[in-house]
Amino acid sequence: MTLGTRPKRDWASLHPAPKPLPSVPPVALPPDSIGYRLKCKLLGPPLHTEELEHERLGKPTALAVFASDNLSSSAYATEEILRVLVPAVGVAAFALVVPVTIALLAVLALLILSYRETIKAYPTAGGAYMVTRDNFGLMPAQVAGVALLTDYILTVSVSVAAGTAAFVSAFPALTPWTVPLSVGFIVLIAYGNLRGVRESGRIFAVPTYFFILNMVVLLGYGLTRMAVGTLPQADHAREGLLSFGHAGNGVLLGATVFVVLRAFASGGAAVTGVEAISNGVPAFRKPEWRNARTTLVVMGSLLGVMFLGLSVLAGHLKVAPFEKGTPTVISQVGRLVYGGGAVGTVLFYALQAGTMLILVLAANTSFADFPRLASFHAGDKFMPRQLTKRGHRLVFSNGIVFLAACAIVLVVITEAKVDRLIPLYAIGVFTSFTLSQAGMAKHHLREREPGWRHGIVVNGLGAVMSLVVDIVIAITKFTHGAWLVIVLVPIMVVFLVRLARQYAVEESQLEHGAPEAAAGPLLRRHSVLVFVDDLDLAAARAIQYARKLTANEMRAVHFVLDEAHAEGLAAEWSRLGLSHIPLELVECPDRRLTRSAVETVARELGDGQTEVTVLLPDRKYRGFWHRILHDRTAEAIERDVSMLAHANVTTVPFHFETRPRWGRLRRDLSAADLVPTTRAEGVTPIGDVTFRERVTIEGRIRSIRVQPLAQAATLECVVVDDTGAISLVFLGRRSVAGVTIGKRIRASGLAADHHGRLAIWNPDYELLP
Repeated sequence: MTLGTRPKRDWASLHPAPKPLPSVPPVALPPDSIGYRLKCKLLGPPLHTEELEHERLGKPTALAVFASDNLSSSAYATEEILRVLVPAVGVAAFALVVPVTIALLAVLALLILSYRETIKAYPTAGGAYMVTRDNFGLMPAQVAGVALLTDYILTVSVSVAAGTAAFVSAFPALTPWTVPLSVGFIVLIAYGNLRGVRESGRIFAVPTYFFILNMVVLLGYGLTRMAVGTLPQADHAREGLLSFGHAGNGVLLGATVFVVLRAFASGGAAVTGVEAISNGVPAFRKPEWRNARTTLVVMGSLLGVMFLGLSVLAGHLKVAPFEKGTPTVISQVGRLVYGGGAVGTVLFYALQAGTMLILVLAANTSFADFPRLASFHAGDKFMPRQLTKRGHRLVFSNGIVFLAACAIVLVVITEAKVDRLIPLYAIGVFTSFTLSQAGMAKHHLREREPGWRHGIVVNGLGAVMSLVVDIVIAITKFTHGAWLVIVLVPIMVVFLVRLARQYAVEESQLEHGAPEAAAGPLLRRHSVLVFVDDLDLAAARAIQYARKLTANEMRAVHFVLDEAHAEGLAAEWSRLGLSHIPLELVECPDRRLTRSAVETVARELGDGQTEVTVLLPDRKYRGFWHRILHDRTAEAIERDVSMLAHANVTTVPFHFETRPRWGRLRRDLSAADLVPTTRAEGVTPIGDVTFRERVTIEGRIRSIRVQPLAQAATLECVVVDDTGAISLVFLGRRSVAGVTIGKRIRASGLAADHHGRLAIWNPDYELLP
């Protein structure tokens, strides 16, 4: 080198060209937990958020998912009417059962027409909660929602108990196992729903249509035999039947108006489940509202035919209920219609199987609607926020688990007795019917859309009819258990209101002055304290991290519980050359370690101009038994010190591992996670992009970074394919239409440097399907 000349700098080595980021993090990441792996085994791989659109249901599957509750009512509604009438008027009950059924079907027809209007007006979510909220406000909506949520819990309990009763009617030896069987059915249905909406639809579609087929055969064959006069009569001398009352004269054949109204209220369970489709409109394929309305009419028609047909056969055969509930009325009708013989026996057991399955799976309607309705409440801050989150398979998992737990408790308490559950049933759903239809009437008055006069007549009549039925149920069933629901609903509403107020207080405290606090002046000093017990790798890792922080003062702190140990620590500290980070020994004569830590930090904060960061070495142990061998002092220090203003506690983890166990990131990727490796002509894999090269790339938007208003308008998004990741930077823009997380995009431009990473500035782009 010539004297006086400068050495040449290797700029390429000092400033290497940026490269694309890897698509999968190259660092070692922890493996999935045992619980997560077990969940994947049981429920299947996690569904990508973009797959929610593909979880929609067609009309046949939606009928199985949302109509099973409504259709199953035909299996026990006739029996509940007879259970009231037979002890009151005896054999005259068989003449009254059909008129009561027709009255209930008139209510059903009006509700079907009313909810057709609701679905049309609220195609995104037309349940009672949303309609009442939009037209009467949040408080009345809570009444409607709580009443409906309560009824959904009862629906699961009643359906499963009735299904179990049908099962033990065919196999009487299993009667002592009624409660365990009911609990098992609830767990099984919850499991099916946790696997996803479409998955549960596939699982439950076959039993629903199997029941419909059995009812078609039963009614077709039974009514044919009735027409030709070959049907036998039931034997009323059998042991265990309800005691028969005495018939009288008059229009009601000796029954009082109260008895008839009570029978009407007991059969009211038949029209529950009508609202399920309006609550689940978003689950239908497009056009959602039209498909939902069609499915609603099909559901109502099927129920009307099956309910009326079974009541006609029961009245003709004069089938009376048993005190214990088994054999059921539909079971007796099947036995009498099919008679003996091999074919009759097969058809009878097929009917029992279909009845058991539809009754048990009727609970599936509640599992489809309860979590969705609870998420609406939670979205308005009236229920815990955890209920708004979709789980592993894009369903509201927390709502499903909560519903299953409540239903199990109720089944155990009532010993799975349908007659103990029915009095609690229906009052909640008719309360929600009333509020929903009244809300729709107000909606028509306010909006005055085309056809509003027809709508207000239908929904107005629906509201009046629902209110009348609700009052009848409340009066006739009050002493039989309805009082519990009447008292419980207001108490639950009060609880939800208090919960909403708590959320409002928290949000007010968090939001008040947040921008000012974030942009406020910094305190003059920053002090970093590293709490150490010994000079080990855990403490050394915390000290290493502390050196990376910008601080006016930094020191290690040891609380003296053992003077000999403290002196040895100080000597070791100096010997190892750590004197550039001073060690402070703090007395702790009463051995209240947490108290001494708080006092030390409080003294540091005493001047009012210091921000304190406390670093705690956090030892991470592999097994549970390792953890119980050590105390939780660090957690207590973190809890108490963090309560001081301007005191911040950071834990620095140190993992105890005998050998590395973590490999590269291992994920269960769905089709939406990976961009196909087959690329269009002219598209460069992101991993092959080089600096200052004009390229066209294609991938999925993994993240978006938005700058605050105080800075220059810039939108930055990271696009990833199976080879790497690159940034797209849009200058002068804070948002770009259609550019959102999860979308696929094709972009072209010059690969340049952006904070040491490859990026394409202001690219030409095209959004891909």
